[in-house]
Amino acid sequence: MTSENKPEDSIESQIEASLAGFEGAQTHSGPEEEDNKGFVKGVIVGIAGKDIFVELGPRQQGVIGAREFETTPKVGETFEFSVIGEDDDLILLSRGAAREASSWRDMEIGNMVKAKVVGQNTGGLELKVGPLPAFMPASHVALQHVEDLSQFIGQTFNAEVLELDRSRKRILLSRREVLKRQVEAQAAESRQGIGAGQIVSGKITKIEDFGAFVEIRPGVEGLLHVSNISRKRVNDANDVLSVGQDVQVKILEITEGGRRIGLGMKQLQPDPWDEIAERFPVESMIKGKVTRVATFGAFVEVMDGIEGLVHISQLGLERGRPVSDVAKVGKELNVRVQSVDRERERISLSLLDRRGSIIGSTDEAEDDLVDEIMRKDDDRRGGTNLGDLLRQALDD
Repeated sequence: MTSENKPEDSIESQIEASLAGFEGAQTHSGPEEEDNKGFVKGVIVGIAGKDIFVELGPRQQGVIGAREFETTPKVGETFEFSVIGEDDDLILLSRGAAREASSWRDMEIGNMVKAKVVGQNTGGLELKVGPLPAFMPASHVALQHVEDLSQFIGQTFNAEVLELDRSRKRILLSRREVLKRQVEAQAAESRQGIGAGQIVSGKITKIEDFGAFVEIRPGVEGLLHVSNISRKRVNDANDVLSVGQDVQVKILEITEGGRRIGLGMKQLQPDPWDEIAERFPVESMIKGKVTRVATFGAFVEVMDGIEGLVHISQLGLERGRPVSDVAKVGKELNVRVQSVDRERERISLSLLDRRGSIIGSTDEAEDDLVDEIMRKDDDRRGGTNLGDLLRQALDD
């Protein structure tokens, strides 16, 4: 699995170069160094224009600019401040360092934070989480690869804290993990009400060697295995399907709580096996085309989507000769139906007649002639006349 799929893998290796010169150089000294030293708590007691007045203790009052608050605070709210000077009887306050220290204390791996993109480099995006700098590897910006990261500059979005190193003042974020959870939540909701046996419409999203993925609801995909595409044999899904194609499928099974869904298209097509017994009764002669050759025999297509097996013992081959001596892919053969197994969907075929002669050979013709003479003789005398048989053979 790639690093894009495993945020716990060493992201360090992806971003080390990108973070060179970026690590917290523009931040206040870290919380481990300062802890809470130098910070005081105060209660908002008044607001006058751009000034906000703070009660720090008995007969101690401070003032801070309103611009240091993201939103105008309310009287009675308590905040942490750092002291930056005095003006007459008022203590001049700031929230920057105290706010940063508080943010570091509250930050934990797995936290959901709101981050603003302030820049980019070859490795990913530079962000701010409140007063704290953060970094987002390119592989964690979106669900899919994004070629141009500059489009995100100035945007604010939710992200998850992947890694946190207070000593190096480093925060690594992932937007992809948040998006994945959103998609999973939407998919879980979309899966409500679907069940095996339903016929639904969908769109082909991806094609692989083993089949195609079909989106049947927003965020919900199922697998259309190559064996379930058509009643005819399909070796490559690309031969009959294309990405973006609208299809109708039947839900065959749902497992793993709905995360794995098996789909079928051939199940919506008429089943030719329903008419096999009538069309191909045992001992009937039919013509088919060789579709596959194996060491144990040849597969012959006798109608669209229906193949029968001519076992090597039914090919009339001398011992040691390969199947391909008689049956080659694409060759048409006259075969005899030996048996039909509807439940297992199997047809057993033979190139030999009932007496073991190859169908269409001289031996078979002679056997047929003997049968005819014997039948006539039976009709005439109620028995077999060996003399007639001998004379007929000598005449031939």
